[in-house]
Amino acid sequence: MYSKELNTIKKANRYRSRRIFDKSLIDLASNDYLGLSQNKELFENAYKRVLEEEYNSPKASILVNGYNQIHKDFEDELKKANNFEDAIVVGSGFLANLSMIEALVRKGDLLFIDEEYHASGILASKLLAKNQVIIFKHNDYKDLKQKFETSTNKGRNIIAIEGVYSMQGDIASYEIFEFANKHNAILIVDEAHSSGVIGDNLLGIFDYYNITPQKNHIKMGTLGKAYGSYGAYILASSHIIEFLLNRAKAIIYTTAPSLFDIALGLESLKFIIKNKKEIKEKIALNLQIIYDNLNIKSNSLIIPIEIADNKKVISIQKELENSGFLVGAIRQPTVKNAIVRLIAKIDVKADELEKVCKILKELR
Repeated sequence: MYSKELNTIKKANRYRSRRIFDKSLIDLASNDYLGLSQNKELFENAYKRVLEEEYNSPKASILVNGYNQIHKDFEDELKKANNFEDAIVVGSGFLANLSMIEALVRKGDLLFIDEEYHASGILASKLLAKNQVIIFKHNDYKDLKQKFETSTNKGRNIIAIEGVYSMQGDIASYEIFEFANKHNAILIVDEAHSSGVIGDNLLGIFDYYNITPQKNHIKMGTLGKAYGSYGAYILASSHIIEFLLNRAKAIIYTTAPSLFDIALGLESLKFIIKNKKEIKEKIALNLQIIYDNLNIKSNSLIIPIEIADNKKVISIQKELENSGFLVGAIRQPTVKNAIVRLIAKIDVKADELEKVCKILKELR
């Protein structure tokens, strides 16, 4: 039925398939930035917490009777740590972006969204009228400003950015935060790849820039990356969370998040806060190794190496796999030009990271 399309994808070296990789490979491909997916103590603590409940699954949506004390405990810890008024747990980052964009952009409002925003956000924007969506150049404050100031919008203005961008690993411009505040625009910040990785307290971009959350700020984070679990959360003012609870279809009409996943996310949050000094030291060490060997300066653990050739990027991935390392071979449509995406995970030993860098340097 789709043979022609599949053949086209294969010819362009863009074909993808599922694989269970050899367990002996050193993982430099996943978003498990802090290696918490292997922390058995956190797993056991979460398991014990769920066993305290009368039931093991959420059973229903949050607004029926799927809301559990485990959900509330995590929300309370999140808003306390991040200095936001309120929080709500969501099934996934994808659902969180659908929830926010579909619900918050009402008739007469405008959405200004970074061209490299997560695919979930771009997809959500397709639910809006075309004249409600303005895409600005990646992390380009001046382009956002020009498009914002030339619009004739009379309704709300919503700006959507990421804290750390998932493919290039670059950090959101501080000027965008200032601009949103100046114009009282709602600012959605997707912190999927920044929470747990940057900031004095490893809480993400607000923490990194020492920004006190305002009424117009929204922070979304996921648990499937640095937190070593699955699920997501939204932090905002009590007013915005109340609105989402009453209008966001991807919250209202989905089963509440897994009790175990949220319990594990809570354990990871506590672990990160308690061990932030050691985690930050290891992040700094790994980034120094990257700089010394590949001459790439980065503030995040995402290290993109542009290859710009789909066939070659797959070949490099295979060469590294043969040497015992797993890296990402990222191609279109995820990126404009093919890259090797190396994740400098802190559970990778320094000598192993140096070795993969040296191999990459030769293969580039």
